[in-house]
Amino acid sequence: MDAAMAELPGPFLCGALLGFLCLSGLAVEVKVPTEPLSTPLGKTAELTCTYSTSVGDSFALEWSFVQPGKPISESHPILYFTNGQLYPTGSKSKRVSLLQNPPTAGVATLKLTDVHPSDTGTYLCQVNNPPDFYTNGLGLINLTVLVPPSNPLCSQSGRTSVGGSTALRCSSSEGAPKPVYNWVRLGSFPTPPPGSMVQDEVSGQLILTNLSLTSSGTYRCVATNQMGSASCELTLSVTEPSQGRVAGALIGVLLVMLLLSVAAFCLIRFHKERGKKPKETYGGSDLREDAIAPGISEHTSMRADSSKGFLERPSSASTVTTTKSKLPMIV
Repeated sequence: MDAAMAELPGPFLCGALLGFLCLSGLAVEVKVPTEPLSTPLGKTAELTCTYSTSVGDSFALEWSFVQPGKPISESHPILYFTNGQLYPTGSKSKRVSLLQNPPTAGVATLKLTDVHPSDTGTYLCQVNNPPDFYTNGLGLINLTVLVPPSNPLCSQSGRTSVGGSTALRCSSSEGAPKPVYNWVRLGSFPTPPPGSMVQDEVSGQLILTNLSLTSSGTYRCVATNQMGSASCELTLSVTEPSQGRVAGALIGVLLVMLLLSVAAFCLIRFHKERGKKPKETYGGSDLREDAIAPGISEHTSMRADSSKGFLERPSSASTVTTTKSKLPMIV
């Protein structure tokens, strides 16, 4: 028999050896569902994993987790079973367990309670049982935690005058699977012209073109997925272009009138303040009351008044002295 096998081609020999090992029960085979798994928020997820091998002292089971978009090489262990002991680990350690413990009867199904949005990702079920031959010792399960949409936020941008265009936007921060968005106009209004309303259910954007006064109204956005729906509303007001120009001109006139009023007030106040100031002008012929007449010294005037007990300014009549003329008097 050995000589016959030696004459077989290499690939055929390898296939025959693999089949022999499988029939003898020395191969490790892990099986998981091919379809992704979905579990509502807060519920318990069961990640089914079965295997076939001859369980021995070296048997080991490991469950690990990798976040969406990350390579398998960046997976993190969440549960070990080895040497007859179970070791939950990581941030999920208090919420993970095995459906059958110990998992020595070919069932390695994982239970994850109170699922969170952060539990969405890929779970790896790996069985290691040397010296058994490995055909497929690893299984991958994709889990999605279903979350209803959060209350969306409505916003608007663009020119809301007649003939213009505007965009209404709607977005929910949470929701798995990703919500779809639908805009509806509340109330009964004339049907808009074809092509004047275009919406994107994925991005949540509604484009309104060629606006008219009848485009004014309340618009509601509804975000929906298989877990529920949420909505927000927005009021759109379309105005005539002339109204905007008239409003701008009116505001300009009011500003000019305000500036003119302030300038007039300041000018009037300036003239009033200027009129309150006294005019101090003296002529060349004005006489001062405190002046001393010619020919009388200040000392003499003070001595003459000392007999009265106080000083008194001489009057203008008494301060004028007459000098005797040196010319002879003719009779």
